Amino acid sequence: MRFGVEFVPYLRLDTMVALAKEVEQLGFQQIWVCDHYHNRYVHSVLAQLALNTHRVQLGPGVTNPYLTHPAVTAAAVATLNEISKGRALLGMSSGDPFFLETVGVEQTKPVTSVREAIHIIRGLLAGEKVDFEGECFTCRGARLRFKPGNHIPIYIGGRRQRMLRLAGEVADGALINASHPVDIEDSVKSIKEGMIQGGRAHAAFDFVAYLAVSIDSDGKRARDAARGVVAFVASSAPEKSLAHRAISAEDVEVVRRYLRRGDLARAREAVTDEMLDEFSVCGGVEVLADRVEELARIGVTTIVIGSPIGPEPLKSLKLIAKEISDLSG
Repeated sequence: MRFGVEFVPYLRLDTMVALAKEVEQLGFQQIWVCDHYHNRYVHSVLAQLALNTHRVQLGPGVTNPYLTHPAVTAAAVATLNEISKGRALLGMSSGDPFFLETVGVEQTKPVTSVREAIHIIRGLLAGEKVDFEGECFTCRGARLRFKPGNHIPIYIGGRRQRMLRLAGEVADGALINASHPVDIEDSVKSIKEGMIQGGRAHAAFDFVAYLAVSIDSDGKRARDAARGVVAFVASSAPEKSLAHRAISAEDVEVVRRYLRRGDLARAREAVTDEMLDEFSVCGGVEVLADRVEELARIGVTTIVIGSPIGPEPLKSLKLIAKEISDLSG
């Protein structure tokens, strides 16, 4: 089992650099930086992190093809690969419809958009001239004028069946945007179906559980810290996920209503205990330890410690790293 950490770049850049150094020293193998327009720009952050680390792999987790053309993403991740001396990763998906709507962008044909984006990006990263006419994107003789270097693994992030099948069909790995074992097990099955469909049943593949995590020695404090993230996760959850713990559609709609108004404080208050249990791993470190063991049995190969990490992220990461060492040792 490998472990990564998600950074959300609302933090100051110097804070993230210091945290990245600690993450690397603690033994985590990946850093994923989320990409939303209202935070610091993902590729500027990644470049700075790359310059201040030496071993950890890093990339956007995840970017989308609606706000940035795939050709620009290809150039950006190829540049990151050069800066990091071959440590770049690329996470792609269709973006969060809630945030896309705030800038007037409609999330049309999400699976097709991601499929076409990856086709274009792979061609450009291979040093090819790309001529492509798709439903969503067009390239006419597009190419990079520098060499991207070694193979850059491409991951598809998602939580719905069609996107996860696409990951199995065309990607090097999947960032499974779920925290509950039932959801993750279903996701692994969908990915494997996509691998069979794409003729890749025996290909190497990284099954990544991209968890919303909040760990602290004080379990209640950890759960309270997870409320903001869980509000956003619950607001866009598939109906199938709501059924696991009888989460009512009415309760979710209350959370959505507050988020649409921009009232995050009230949205946090509206998050129920059932939502916390379904959409995050929160409490003492033993809660995460149990989840790691369960996900290993399901077939997960990498676990990402996602936002918020805990009330004090560095303290939480140190607790987690100690527990990971105990598990592997």
